[in-house]
Amino acid sequence: MHHIKTIEGNLDAKGLKFAIVAARFNDFIVDRLINGAVDYIVRNGGSRDDLTIVRISGAFEMPLVTKKLARSGAYDGIVCLGAVIRGATPHFDFVASEVAKGIAQVCLDTDVPIGFGILTTDNLEQAIERAGSKGGNKGVDAAAATLESIRVLEQI
Repeated sequence: MHHIKTIEGNLDAKGLKFAIVAARFNDFIVDRLINGAVDYIVRNGGSRDDLTIVRISGAFEMPLVTKKLARSGAYDGIVCLGAVIRGATPHFDFVASEVAKGIAQVCLDTDVPIGFGILTTDNLEQAIERAGSKGGNKGVDAAAATLESIRVLEQI
């Protein structure tokens, strides 16, 4: 059997600089996502001094702000956090879709790993579940995905 080379990202955040872009809209949910992301990065060797939290109005503004941060060259990775709730957001499907497309485009245009931690839920209960109770914490997941992508890309 031939040996297959495998590239994997070690989950060590030491020395990495992260920006966390977080929407103020639904901030009591988003604050839980931020706490999860920060905790994950610090638990994996990252320093609070290497974290920058950027607060913006809502998810719709996220792609532009993220693009500016990515192009600055100051960050190894960016974690985008927000909560778009169907019951609370007119044009829910449009907003959710455009934000996802916009952030994916920034990622491809800048080669900066971006974690997508924007909840898109039908109701508040689902958002609460995904922000630290029984559904886990999507802020943690987004930070983990960002860190792993950084470390994988270093090896390619």
